[in-house]
Amino acid sequence: MEIDQLKKVIEELPEGEVKSLLFHILLRVNHIGEKGYSETEFVDDVKSIYKTILDITKERSESKQASTCQRIHILFGGSPEGSLKVALKEMGVFEKERVISFWNLFSVGPIWQLHEEVGKEARFAWMKEALNDKHEEFQEYLLRFHQTVHQIMSIPADVPISLWTAENAHEQTGLRFVLHLLKDKPNDIKVINTTLAYTEHFKQADIKYVVLHSGEIPPEKLQTIYEHSKQKYSLSNLERQQYEQEWLHLSDNRESLRIWRNGKIQSVCIDYYDQYIINLAKKLRRERESEEFMKSARLIGEALGHLDQYIGDDFLEYRVRKLIENGVFEMEGSLKAMRYYGVKLS
Repeated sequence: MEIDQLKKVIEELPEGEVKSLLFHILLRVNHIGEKGYSETEFVDDVKSIYKTILDITKERSESKQASTCQRIHILFGGSPEGSLKVALKEMGVFEKERVISFWNLFSVGPIWQLHEEVGKEARFAWMKEALNDKHEEFQEYLLRFHQTVHQIMSIPADVPISLWTAENAHEQTGLRFVLHLLKDKPNDIKVINTTLAYTEHFKQADIKYVVLHSGEIPPEKLQTIYEHSKQKYSLSNLERQQYEQEWLHLSDNRESLRIWRNGKIQSVCIDYYDQYIINLAKKLRRERESEEFMKSARLIGEALGHLDQYIGDDFLEYRVRKLIENGVFEMEGSLKAMRYYGVKLS
C-alpha cells in the first residue's frame, strides 16, 4: 500500500479505534522479552493488526458504495448474521437492506460504562486476561467492536432499524446497549423478539422447544419471522427511554456475568457457575470410573449443553481454569486450549 493510501486509511479510522490500536501496540512493545514473548511474535502481531485494519477499511468502503439502504438489521453474535443474510437474499432484498452484527457476548465480561472509552478499555482488558485467545483473534475482535459501534452511530436518521434479540442476557443486554447508542437518533426502530416469534409461528404441540439464542433459527424460519414483523409496531419514545434507563442501570454495575431470569437481566457473581461445574465433574467421574482425568472439553461441553443460559464455552473454560488455580481441580497437559488438558477433582 502506498503512503498516501495508508494516510487516508488512518484518517478515516474513528478516534476510539486509533487509541485502542496504539494502546495494544505499545502494550506488546512493553511485553517483548517478558513471558516468552519474542520480537518475532511482536512483528507477527503488528502484521495481523495491519491486515485487520485493511480488511475493515475495505468493508467500510464497500458499504459506502452500496446502493441506498432501506433498512438496517442489528444482531448480536456471528451465527444469526449469516442466517439473516441468507434469508434476505432468498427474499430478494439483500441489496437494499444491510446487516450489522456484534461479535461480543454481552452476557460475559464487564459492561461498566461500556458506552464510554474508559468502559471499553476495562472490558477488553478483562477479556484479554480472562479468556483464552486460542485462535489469536482478540485483536480483530477488538477492532470489529469499534467498527460496529461506528457503523451504528453512522446510520442515517431516515433509515429504519430492526433489532433482533432472543430472550437471553447476551442479546437483551446488547439490545439495551445499542438503544443507548441510538438515543439521540430519530430513526424508526422495531425490536424482533426471536424467542417469542419462533414460539408463535412454529410451536408444535408434541415438542417442547424454546429458542435460546437467535443463531439457532434457520434462514427459512427467519424469513417467516421477518415477514410477520412488518405488521408490528415500532418502539414508542417512552419504550426507548425505558430501555435507555435500563442500560444506564446495567452499566453502573461492575459484575462480569449476567443471566436471564423471569424476563429480566440479572447481574451475578463471577463464580456463579463454579459449584455447577464441580457437581457436573463429580457426576461425570462416577460415570467414568476408569478414567482418572477427564478431558476439559468434555466437561465444558456437558456444562454448556445443560445450561438454560447463553454464556459460551470460553467463559466456562475460564471458570475451569480458575478452579484449577484455586486448587479445586488438578490438571494434566497444556492450558493453551481446552482440548489440550484434562482435569480431576483434587
